[in-house]
Amino acid sequence: MIKITVKTTINTSIEKAWEFWAKPEHIIHWNFASSDWCCPKADNNLKAGGHFNWRMESKDGTMGFDFEGTYNTIVPHKHILYTLQDNRQVAITFTTQNDHTVTISETFDPETINSAELQQAGWLAILNQFKTYAESH
Repeated sequence: MIKITVKTTINTSIEKAWEFWAKPEHIIHWNFASSDWCCPKADNNLKAGGHFNWRMESKDGTMGFDFEGTYNTIVPHKHILYTLQDNRQVAITFTTQNDHTVTISETFDPETINSAELQQAGWLAILNQFKTYAESH
């Protein structure tokens, strides 16, 4: 199976990027692909063996799902590896360019329902929501 990678560069410190990625009170503000969706609830236990569950819903309430899994490896400010509920793997790398620039790269196993292009676009849209949130706070 071919993995998919998305990445973005954010104008913020690694400490702020890590905090906004890890804390539920921030996750609910960026974890959705478009303005007609939201993330009303996020539970996140960012440690090896810890579980996460991020609720994603359309704002009109007609669709929704839980994005959940278990963390395998956490290297603070550098790397996150987790396994989704369907056993797909996701690796996230945080790379500092300087004191106020961070590149985040996500590599994931695709699922079999949607096209690779659609999945790549969706994950990139969420990553860009994160970028917008992190740069504006």
